[in-house]
Amino acid sequence: MMLLPLLLVSFYSAVLVNGLQNGLARTPPMGWLSWQRFRCQTDCENYPDTCISEKLYMSMADRLVEDGYKDVGYEYVNIDDCWSNMTRDADGNLNPNAKRFPSGMKALADYVHSKGLKLGIYGDYGTKTCAGYPGSLNYMEKDANRFAEWGIDMFKMDGCNSDAATMKTGYPLMRKYLEATNRSILFSCSWPDYERAQGIWIDYRSVAENCNIWRNFVDIQDSWDSVTDIIDYQAINEVFWGPVVGPGNFSDPDMLIIGDYSLSETQAKSQMALWAMMAAPLLMSNDLRTITPEFRKILLNKEVIAVSQDPLGIMGKRVLKIGNVQVWTRPLEASEYAVVVFNEDNSGGSPRNFTLDLKSLRLTDGIYDVQDIFLNKDLGNYSTKDKLSLLVAPVGCRMLHFYPSQSKEGFRVIPKIGGQAKVIRAENAEY
Repeated sequence: MMLLPLLLVSFYSAVLVNGLQNGLARTPPMGWLSWQRFRCQTDCENYPDTCISEKLYMSMADRLVEDGYKDVGYEYVNIDDCWSNMTRDADGNLNPNAKRFPSGMKALADYVHSKGLKLGIYGDYGTKTCAGYPGSLNYMEKDANRFAEWGIDMFKMDGCNSDAATMKTGYPLMRKYLEATNRSILFSCSWPDYERAQGIWIDYRSVAENCNIWRNFVDIQDSWDSVTDIIDYQAINEVFWGPVVGPGNFSDPDMLIIGDYSLSETQAKSQMALWAMMAAPLLMSNDLRTITPEFRKILLNKEVIAVSQDPLGIMGKRVLKIGNVQVWTRPLEASEYAVVVFNEDNSGGSPRNFTLDLKSLRLTDGIYDVQDIFLNKDLGNYSTKDKLSLLVAPVGCRMLHFYPSQSKEGFRVIPKIGGQAKVIRAENAEY
């Protein structure tokens, strides 16, 4: 049974579960997923560079490695819907579409593995996938073995064309079949989202015991409104699943749409920061071949990723909402905290001056050195009794890292982003 860290007590009541312990997703998974950007485009004759094909996934694997994404933790290349033939073969097996995946799925997995990456695949609990391809109902064991034979590393099981009332037994059964293959396959579940949609009570203890990551809410769209709808849903409802989030099992608010068509640079920083605060999987859905430098820089920000990948795996909470400004806090290891002040106002205008009362953040009482992650700037030394004024742009955020101060006998610690902290005399400190 997992032991609750002391600093979690102030965040969640003591709900303890035996989460899925398959050795996977000890921190939120990171990688790339095709759905939001490329959907179900199967016309490779007219759209050869953007259709669902082995060429697309191989090129994204190349970009993950060559453009630095793999170096900071992005490791999964995930196939979504529309990869298979429209029917099973005479033996009941799934097969990839031969025209779009001429080398076969095993060869694609081998290629991805040769890059030091992992391959994910998509299926469905029902009779058909959401796009009408064969589902796994009555074929779950056969499909699990097929995926293992190909060398698949993550399996996302959607829930279209199915009876949501049977998911409490159906998804755990698929988890057992995956485990029985003796291959490490991360299990991504859509189970809670379909129960939510049908008004069925969700047993998040069982979800965490059977799924490495799980969806709670609707698919993200390429729009800022979609991002904020998801943020609000997570903030309001995390009380139900937050206590069971931790190493091995994480809530998935859906893909990062950074670098697609809708988000500005400011909005992209906000999505990246809040997904990190929620301990959410960082699964990009964009075109890594054409992404512009400002969005690539956001996705490669090592300090934001360090918050996302904090080994405690505690999901952050929205601790304050005043008008259009919301404040999130997430406990980190070594008694540190991440804090995001998010201005969701999209009416335009100038940045808003927001005074943050640090006692509202639910930090352990004490003195902290504070750094702004995106600005790469030390903001100074603050007590939990102090207030901190910040300018926050419309639809933007300020993401802060709070380090316990080690001030002693006239000295204070200046944490250095991306490196070791240094100790200087307090009279020499610059604010």
